[in-house]
Amino acid sequence: MSNLPDEAFRDTIGTIDEGGNRKFILPKKPSGKFYEYRKWVSYILLTILVANPFIKVNGNQFMMFNILERRFNIFGFPFWPQDFYLFVISMLVGIVFIILFTVVYGRIFCGWICPQTIFLELVFRRIEYWIDGDRGAQSRLARQEWNGEKIRKRLIKWFIFFVISFLIANVFLAYLVGSDQLFLMIEEGPIKQSSNFIALLLFTAVFYFVFVWFREQVCIIACPYGRLQGVLLDNKSINVAYDFVRGEKELGRAKYNKQEDRAATGKGDCIDCKQCIHVCPMGIDIRNGTQLECTNCTACIDECDTIMENVGLPKGLIRYASEDEIEKKEPFRFTARMKGYTAVLIILLGIFVGMLFLRNDVQAVILRLPGQLFQHKGDKISNIYTYKIVNKTINDFNDIHFELIDQKGTIKNVGTQKFKVPKQGISQGTLFIEIDQALLESDKTKVEIGVFNGDKLIEKTSTNFLGPRSFN
Repeated sequence: MSNLPDEAFRDTIGTIDEGGNRKFILPKKPSGKFYEYRKWVSYILLTILVANPFIKVNGNQFMMFNILERRFNIFGFPFWPQDFYLFVISMLVGIVFIILFTVVYGRIFCGWICPQTIFLELVFRRIEYWIDGDRGAQSRLARQEWNGEKIRKRLIKWFIFFVISFLIANVFLAYLVGSDQLFLMIEEGPIKQSSNFIALLLFTAVFYFVFVWFREQVCIIACPYGRLQGVLLDNKSINVAYDFVRGEKELGRAKYNKQEDRAATGKGDCIDCKQCIHVCPMGIDIRNGTQLECTNCTACIDECDTIMENVGLPKGLIRYASEDEIEKKEPFRFTARMKGYTAVLIILLGIFVGMLFLRNDVQAVILRLPGQLFQHKGDKISNIYTYKIVNKTINDFNDIHFELIDQKGTIKNVGTQKFKVPKQGISQGTLFIEIDQALLESDKTKVEIGVFNGDKLIEKTSTNFLGPRSFN
């Protein structure tokens, strides 16, 4: 029961005060080695994020997630509804990879890679520091009456935030409907493209709300990943962690006194300056251990290292480490659990790559028309079918026709015998297959059909051909 008081901090979160009201976090501006690394990583990832929907590979958008039309492009590979199994496997690969990464390295994804963290901490927050100042200045401005200075700063900041939110919404829309549709909306104007324009305004409002008001609440309330870490992490996972053995020692943390030898007194290296709390964008105390709110952003590592250097104590009081490394001095090792996730990831990757290479650029489906029996046409038997051809390539097929491959007979397309299938388009219709009755060996014969574009065979498919039960 003695451990219960130490866990009391888990009953509340840093963004809610004692009265249950929202408490806005005003973190100190971070600085240090890891913050500089994060800035460069963020610049690279932001460039990739913005460029992805505007890059084309073989005519296909590099990344697109058109949910309404059920068309997806991943790394330039187009995925249609017929390829949904590939999309599902690719998502499973991503999920297992994140799970493995979390088991090994904790929530490094949240602090370094997550778009929410990158935009909030490395874009919006930096603009806020530029306009409103550091933590102390922001706190004074928040308490200040609405005079000319406060109104001017708020309007400038909100306007810049709106412009950035609008730009993010444009990029997001390009992912959803395609960059070509986005450029078409810009060219034709919002009236002709009203649905896309309304979507753009809605996305802008959502992003503005998130980055101006909701902020870190996304990570605490909306994102399920923080709750998953309680299941995924163990004592061997590497996290941003406070070295409580060194920080507390026998007598616990205490304020710094340059006149005493802390090692001799038994006091811990933590001087209780609370700078790790002030710099935290989630408002938590890292010294309480792993918490749901912590995104592993490393701001506390940089701040603590600076303080340790100033007071002449070794750096690394807060660092990347596992609980076993801190408490038991055990080095990191790849556990059986990690090996299991790795094996699953490799298997899924192998299945995905194999299916990707076996995937056809053209897909043809020919099915007998339901409820229709065969017909006699003299010595010939005729069956009616519907067909659908999906062209996943960036080339138009202008001379499509069907031929029987393993049977002698004729295929008659309803309408024109040769037709077109546009690039990344679908063509469907009806056709008849006629085969001499003497060539049929049973009442159900499997026939193979070739789909030709001119003289080139581009796809094969098979279907059943029905005939009489008895033959002459």
